[in-house]
Amino acid sequence: MTQNLVIIGAGMASGRVIEHLIDGDPSAYNITLFNAEPRGNYNRIMLSPVLSGDKSYADIVTHDDDWYAQNNITCRFGEHVTAIDRDAKVVHGQNGDVPYDKLLIATGSAPFIIPVQGKDLPGVITYRDLDDTNAMIDAAARGGKAVVIGGGLLGLEAAAGLAERGMDVTVLHLMGHLMERQLDESAGFLLRRDLQDKGVKVICQASTAAILGEDKVEGVMLEDNTGLEADLVVMAVGIRPETRLATDAGLDVARGIEVNAQMQTSDPDIYAVGECVEFDGHLFGLVAPLYDQAKVLAHDLLDEPAVFVVKELATKLKVTGCDLFSAGDFADGEGREDIVFRDPARGVYRRLVLEDDAVVGAVMYGDTADSNWFFGLIKDRTNIAEMRETLIFGSAYQGGDPALPFGFSPQ
Repeated sequence: MTQNLVIIGAGMASGRVIEHLIDGDPSAYNITLFNAEPRGNYNRIMLSPVLSGDKSYADIVTHDDDWYAQNNITCRFGEHVTAIDRDAKVVHGQNGDVPYDKLLIATGSAPFIIPVQGKDLPGVITYRDLDDTNAMIDAAARGGKAVVIGGGLLGLEAAAGLAERGMDVTVLHLMGHLMERQLDESAGFLLRRDLQDKGVKVICQASTAAILGEDKVEGVMLEDNTGLEADLVVMAVGIRPETRLATDAGLDVARGIEVNAQMQTSDPDIYAVGECVEFDGHLFGLVAPLYDQAKVLAHDLLDEPAVFVVKELATKLKVTGCDLFSAGDFADGEGREDIVFRDPARGVYRRLVLEDDAVVGAVMYGDTADSNWFFGLIKDRTNIAEMRETLIFGSAYQGGDPALPFGFSPQ
């Protein structure tokens, strides 16, 4: 018997769930898909190329209207869900109610807004979806100065895209170096240098005191009384799981919506996947674990046993043409030692963190060719004692000449 599945949120995680369900048993569920945005699933990872002008929205659409129609999915796009009635097993939408047998919450995350004076002025935006991207494109067309608050991945991609479109861009970052969660200080320095070479100004240890303006944004004031002119301010200081519907429905919520290894919430008929969930104390912001969650959930909905497992994650990024790789734990600690390679002229940096003859962390900048190999060493806790002398130079140099750095060959 076909059951009713209601999904709240048409993002990448829930989109993958639908794909798995269709592949597994297209007749198992009547699917109703709500999305607050007036559109379906698109590849949010590719918003940066849209901002820079390298791609259009059409290029990043994952599921178009025809796909939803062909798979008999009822789309409620541009409609907010106002409440979940668990007793009646009904989802209340702005345009009417939908009953469910199973419910999936995939509400993603919400951008964190710094609670400073001026945060609600016109011209202050976040960077999470296509509407934000289009707002930045429109602002860049008018030219002027942009201030991006936040030196993480999203903030730097926003800064690069705006600079590509001709704006005068300054990045403000609270910490001592950029992308401090993924990069150590040395790699963060190289990234900052490369960004400045591309025309993006960077101010670290910058704390925003207020956003200035009357009818629209006109500038940013820092805690040290430095003033910056701004026609556009982009807040990219972090995200938080979007849990309001789950909280209002009385589900168990900590930092995110708490789920078990089958992605079930505290209500066995309600599931959650994506950036809105918390599993075993973990939150998730990268796409790989979200796709793992989607596969596990689809199996469970089709009565096929599956278990979600948190895996070691690597971050391989390309920010404004700068190659970065980060994996494992690269913090200093007792009993740990570093192997470091620096080639400032080429902008290449590698740092490996060793503990008990195993690689526990790696940071690479400028040349990430061996990143998958190093990631394998970290995941498998491989004993590297025999290759320690040549380890930093990558897989091709094992048993080779330790005097030869990667990227070079004998003349």
